Amino acid sequence: MDITLLVQAVAISIFCYLGALSTPWLLGLTGGWYTITRPLVSGMIVGLILGDMKQGIIMGVAIQTVYIAMVTPGGQMPADLNFVAFPAIALAMLSHTSTEVAVTLATTIGILGTIVFNMYQVVNSFWNHRAVAAIQEGDYKKFRTNAIIGPQLVNFVSRFVPSFLVIYFGSGFAKNMLESMPQYIVDVMSYLGGVLPAIGIAMLLTAVVKENSLFLFFLLGFVCIVFLELNMIALTIVAAVIAYLYYIGSSKNTPVSSAGVLVEDEDEEEF
Repeated sequence: MDITLLVQAVAISIFCYLGALSTPWLLGLTGGWYTITRPLVSGMIVGLILGDMKQGIIMGVAIQTVYIAMVTPGGQMPADLNFVAFPAIALAMLSHTSTEVAVTLATTIGILGTIVFNMYQVVNSFWNHRAVAAIQEGDYKKFRTNAIIGPQLVNFVSRFVPSFLVIYFGSGFAKNMLESMPQYIVDVMSYLGGVLPAIGIAMLLTAVVKENSLFLFFLLGFVCIVFLELNMIALTIVAAVIAYLYYIGSSKNTPVSSAGVLVEDEDEEEF
């Protein structure tokens, strides 16, 4: 038994539980789902646990771009970001795969994670009925057990167990599977992993950009990064200056008369 891997798998799986959508312990959704479950943050955490924080952050950044525009209306999601954030990144790092292949693995595990999440919701209905019955009976202790303790036990099992199994037993299997795959399949996974972040950025731009002319700023940033080779600090300063100038320019309102006609300031001649 690999004690080091065992401890690492346990630690990452605990973070997987703490970052779940239904876990309240880290200031509710604020510290859990919306903080440590973001792949950019979880990549740092997983990398720190596995001893390679730099690689964890690199993979986290790449995976974050895929889900940068993902929303969870009513708790429903197209992919379980929690499993993407922890067991998927850990599996990719332990398999020593490329960042592009890691993105493809993460999206696959994220889609499979929705099955676990839906099963958790179905099981949780059992506790909900018992909690309602406890309220009608006026039994506060029974209500607390069925509203808090029971659901959190199911939540812990549904997060910790799959994450631990994937990390502890899946890392060697995934590594051997990738090594035994024909090169063209690995290349396809790499190409898909390179395209998926672009899709995430495109989804974000579609949701944020309201005027087609604003895409020019995105193209300007692309030129600054690719051709001018600006680093992120320089690009941030340039973007801040452009954003300020655009805000000042767009906030100047042209006076309009009560009839809806633009009013132009003209110098009146005095006679």
